[in-house]
Amino acid sequence: MTDDFDKPFDAAISRYFEKEAPKAVRKRIETAGKDEILDPDYPYDCEIDRDDYERQMEALQIALMRTQIWAQSTGARVAVVFEGRDAAGKGGTIKRFRENLNPRVAHVVALSKPSDVERGQWYFQRYVAHLPAAGQIAFFDRSWYNRGVVEKVFGFCTDEERARFFAQVNDFEAMLAGDGIHLIKLWLTVGRAEQLKRFLKREKDPLKHWKLSGIDVKGLALWDEYTQAITQTFVASDSPEAPWTVVRSDDKKRARLAAIRAVLSRLPVPGLEVDAPDPKICGTPSEMGMV
Repeated sequence: MTDDFDKPFDAAISRYFEKEAPKAVRKRIETAGKDEILDPDYPYDCEIDRDDYERQMEALQIALMRTQIWAQSTGARVAVVFEGRDAAGKGGTIKRFRENLNPRVAHVVALSKPSDVERGQWYFQRYVAHLPAAGQIAFFDRSWYNRGVVEKVFGFCTDEERARFFAQVNDFEAMLAGDGIHLIKLWLTVGRAEQLKRFLKREKDPLKHWKLSGIDVKGLALWDEYTQAITQTFVASDSPEAPWTVVRSDDKKRARLAAIRAVLSRLPVPGLEVDAPDPKICGTPSEMGMV
């Protein structure tokens, strides 16, 4: 079936894998067994057992439903920011957060590139319009942190604009928290081999071609530039009012469990008892070796 479809971007991802990818990355992809974790520094060798994952996820889905009821009954406002490298699993993780929640209560904010009008506004302005109202939970699939990383790496903003962003972001988030919004920032991080493996799967599967973009293709060769921009972003924006939580997502299932637990543990839902996220794959930027 997949042979009936042309690979997007003229098979640029396959071409990168064959001709440009670091040898160590290519070897890990070529030699890894089924369910084997590609990153040798990841604390587990293989993916979590599916039955164990589903058992834990079922309990967390019930906890999320209780959290929704709490938000509606108290008027709480919850904003969860999902950031990370391309193919780190942001969309799939958000899907697991929302799959049993009321879409009128829990909604996704995934903004396209700014319009001409938006480019002439205060940088944070278009995001403010999508912050949660009373009783709502907003999941930001990428956020104002585009300026800290993607725009920097690809030259979509000037150094002056980025410096202004860093000068304002902590105050902006402190204002949100001060106004009562529960702001939780998650950064999903993935190893280089696993990222490329996921891109190759997307390229091969016509049902996932929509997930690929020209930015993804160009970004393959910019791993180090991304790493530097990510580190700078953590240093500038990891604040007491809005700290970052990093989730290592080489195993998507473990990452989903950890992300849900990380969010639930930050919300004051009466009587809700949830295990803390796995500290081997979830913690502060420093604990996860990101700064």
